[in-house]
Amino acid sequence: MITAIRDVRRAKRMTLEDVARACVPPTTAQTIGRLETGTRTVSVGWLNRIAHALGVTAADLVALPDRPEIAVAAILDASGAHAPRHHAVLAPLSVAPGMIGITVSASLGDYRAGDNIWCETINPAQFGQALNRDVLVPRAAGRFLFGRLIGREVPGADGTAGKLQLLPLGAGNRQQVVTDPAWIAQAIRLIRSL
Repeated sequence: MITAIRDVRRAKRMTLEDVARACVPPTTAQTIGRLETGTRTVSVGWLNRIAHALGVTAADLVALPDRPEIAVAAILDASGAHAPRHHAVLAPLSVAPGMIGITVSASLGDYRAGDNIWCETINPAQFGQALNRDVLVPRAAGRFLFGRLIGREVPGADGTAGKLQLLPLGAGNRQQVVTDPAWIAQAIRLIRSL
């Protein structure tokens, strides 16, 4: 089986060691290297472990002849644009279960009209990982609040989320407090047409 493990790993800017440590259970960098190069057969089990470590689906790691790829032609950094040292492709966009989207119809804060924001829904036990990130919070009657999560009161012993402090986008907005939301969605990807 031809895999795209190396291309996806490089697109994610991870080393063989990073992927080996992220596997559950952890493995060695040499094993990941052998699986990438095809000197060791990639089983479905290995494909799933590596996909989880890279944060993609197993299907994203299978090289299909009819799957279009976007080759990386240049790398842009502070010194300008230069050619990559190794062949690289952009990792395909994949949708994970529980993802939701936001469309921006008018520019606000860092977002422009026409932007699409992909968000990952998380439960109260994971709210701490979204601190200082933009989040969407459900409110009563089908309304939402979108802003930067700037604080979180310690959750209750009964499993409630506690109070979340959000700073809405845009200049001059005051902090908003939301009590015990069932979930929030943190912004993880911005899709913008140029």
